[in-house]
Amino acid sequence: MLARTVFVLVLLVLVASPVSAQTPALSPVTDAVLQDPAPGDWLNWRRTLDGWGYSPLDQVDRSNVGGLRMVWSWGLDPGISQTTPLVHDGVMFIANPGNMVQALNAQTGDFLWEYRREIEPARRAGTQMRSLAMYQDMVILNTFDAHVVALDARTGEVRWDTPIMDEPGYGFTSGPIIADGIIVAGLMGCDMYREDTCYIVGIDAATGQEAWRTSTVAQPGERGGDSWGDLPLLFRAGGDAWIPGSYDPGTGLIYYGTSQAKPWTRDARRTDGDALYSNSTLALDPTTGEMEWYFQHIPGDSHDMDETFERILVDYDGKQSVFSMGKLAILWELDRATGEFRNAVDLGYQNILDVDESGVVTHREDMISDVGELLYFCPSTGGFKSLRAMAYHPDTAAMYIPLHLNCETAAFGPVEYRDGGGGTGWVRDRQNHFHPDSPDQLGEFQALDIRTGETLWKHRRRSPYNTAALTTGGGLVFVGDWERYVFAYDVESGEELWQTRLSTMANGYPITYSVDGTQYIAFGAGNSGASGSWTGVIPADLLSDVKNPSLGGNAIFVFALPD
Repeated sequence: MLARTVFVLVLLVLVASPVSAQTPALSPVTDAVLQDPAPGDWLNWRRTLDGWGYSPLDQVDRSNVGGLRMVWSWGLDPGISQTTPLVHDGVMFIANPGNMVQALNAQTGDFLWEYRREIEPARRAGTQMRSLAMYQDMVILNTFDAHVVALDARTGEVRWDTPIMDEPGYGFTSGPIIADGIIVAGLMGCDMYREDTCYIVGIDAATGQEAWRTSTVAQPGERGGDSWGDLPLLFRAGGDAWIPGSYDPGTGLIYYGTSQAKPWTRDARRTDGDALYSNSTLALDPTTGEMEWYFQHIPGDSHDMDETFERILVDYDGKQSVFSMGKLAILWELDRATGEFRNAVDLGYQNILDVDESGVVTHREDMISDVGELLYFCPSTGGFKSLRAMAYHPDTAAMYIPLHLNCETAAFGPVEYRDGGGGTGWVRDRQNHFHPDSPDQLGEFQALDIRTGETLWKHRRRSPYNTAALTTGGGLVFVGDWERYVFAYDVESGEELWQTRLSTMANGYPITYSVDGTQYIAFGAGNSGASGSWTGVIPADLLSDVKNPSLGGNAIFVFALPD
């Protein structure tokens, strides 16, 4: 078992100090609580460990959602912001850009405390964190420089701080998931050539000691190692696991998605092999990190088609399944005990590959390009479905999916073959296009029946949908868009029942919670990323007449019904 140094509190207060006010007593967030949270709490990235993005709260429903009004708001630090608030016992915890955590009164928005990690001022705005986690009386923060930090949930004081990687370039952009006392987190920043790989790591929550690490890249001489051809370890990169996983206490497994191999094209990688365990679902034992099974969705990807996003665990019709959807907008269904392929529903927008009835993937003719060769492909490298998580509703047995319909003409670039070289092989001569099935409209939001694979309803908008989906027991699904609007739709009919507008683009992961009998809906707004992000590139190019404030305006907006 690997052990990593844990800095003690007395050292850390020299570099990061909390500012705090009186915080109310909080009940412990045990494993039992995480597995069955109180209806009014939002304790995990997608609320529950199964990744549904669903809350049973139903005070706000189809009949009254039109009466929602803003009751408080809170400005966040400037920078890239795709945050997910957590709420426990009436306290909201928010990750800000720059690895800052704030605690607020979730009923009033009043400030309670903040933790601000030391970071070079020039880097702070570009340092994002999409989510936090809670365990016992701690808030767990993953950091830009590949540390995992435990904060006292009442004061913001550091309990322990564990460095995960010593080399520069590695880091986290999303929070962990917690399974039976083990904090599980996936690294990113794994595109550089070096004598090491990418990892998913397990940390003992009580002590901060590293319990295990599992490589997401098959190494020479190990299982799957020949899927990279004869490339040495130095030239095997990618497999970042930058979105939190899900956990099933029944199977005792954590499910994580991994991203593409690096560089993005086979030609630049110098192998046409499958490149395990890129673009895969990995099922890990949270106690040991052992990989119980894997399923590779896109063997030998050559177009930057991530499959790292949320894993949603659903039991239906006697089946125990794990669902996922990557950039290609193919809904994959696997047996979550064995990893056996069950189904793939292609929404029909991509032009890159085919999936047969047994789950075997074949790239279409002329769709594998050489470095420097222009290629037209759908979706663009931004994807149809990306980090804006879909949500599941148990009453409709449907997934609610934010999509971005776009295509691209571009040539993938070369990389340097040396220690410290590598990278993605970023696209050159890029031209963005509306999808031919959706001229002049980038945004689609659709409800997809998991049994039949049929679309129950969908909406199209000129601007892309830009938040995750949130489903509720009130028969509603909430989502926001790039043009500053947020919406509530009827989960069954798709009828729009409410909309309002924020200060800048809606962003991140909306949540709902309750305090003292009142249900609240919280949306984030703010800067999605710099010019390299599809959120900055594609709408700015194809929707040049639609503007967002240039200075960001990151904030949390909270809504409730009138008293």
